[in-house]
Amino acid sequence: MSVLRAFVRTARMIRHLGPLGAGLPPDDELLLDAPDERLAPALVAAGRGEYDPAAKLLAHTREAAEWENRDRYVLRFATFAAARTEWFDAWQCAAPHDPDLLLVKSELAVARAFASPARAELLRDVAPLIAAAAEAEPGDPVPWRIALDQARGAGAPRGAFEELWEQAVRRSPHHYGCHVSALQYLSAAWYGSHAECFSFAERAARDALPGSLLKALPVRAALACLTSARAPQDIPRARLDAAADLAVELSRTYEAADPWPAEVRNLLTCVLVELERWPDALEQLRLIGPYATSFPWDRLVEDPLEHFVELRATVRLEVAAVLPLLGGPGAPGAHYA
Repeated sequence: MSVLRAFVRTARMIRHLGPLGAGLPPDDELLLDAPDERLAPALVAAGRGEYDPAAKLLAHTREAAEWENRDRYVLRFATFAAARTEWFDAWQCAAPHDPDLLLVKSELAVARAFASPARAELLRDVAPLIAAAAEAEPGDPVPWRIALDQARGAGAPRGAFEELWEQAVRRSPHHYGCHVSALQYLSAAWYGSHAECFSFAERAARDALPGSLLKALPVRAALACLTSARAPQDIPRARLDAAADLAVELSRTYEAADPWPAEVRNLLTCVLVELERWPDALEQLRLIGPYATSFPWDRLVEDPLEHFVELRATVRLEVAAVLPLLGGPGAPGAHYA
């Protein structure tokens, strides 16, 4: 019987694998961490050693209170500055007190400290720089997100973390980046537990506005549970599925191949694969389009894009293996999207 099952499974894969690729971009069209239409030209200019487009873009996000975009751009500019310093050095010489420069400088310093064996000591030294960034634009929540990251790496006690958290939500109650940073602090990998992390994520998702990325926080907590070296006993499968369901619902509110929710969709796909919810994972891969993101794959492998390519093939195989041999997308005239 096992031989027969294997034969049928293989026959299903052969019949359905090709049609299941509909709606998926070819492998050579996939992009890793593709910048949006505003960030891309600023990065190109930075590559030429010019800082002005980056400075203008961040100034616009500050003046328009685009805190989510501001946070994303700061992260990307800091990453770029770590690899290509000419444009950033020029910016520092020209405008050392620019609030946008101070923000990127803070993020860069925290990232470098996290990569050092002397992490805690270096992070404590970064605190005055973060404070300067916060003072330069008092209404900006992004310095407080950076401060939360700094506190986590420096081993700040719970009381200090809660004070920073209060400052962050006072400026932007639904800021996604601040919530992600707090979620990490409360995770079992740092100073909390799977249960505390999950409860925090679920509360934030319940309070979130429609379409907010905060509704994906529970699935982020689910990923922490599913990839933990020690499976948590206090998080039942139903709770993990509920987190995934909420993120699936959120994903469907955005257009397909939209770069804005790309990271959340990649995260959700990873969780769905861990839960072996193959058809749901295939749906997310179609919605992702060409926009692969480093997170969460870089937590699992060294080459996120190669892994993403292989994962798409695996998901198609698993879906094909359970479709009826004489039906499904491989049947003549069948419709598949």
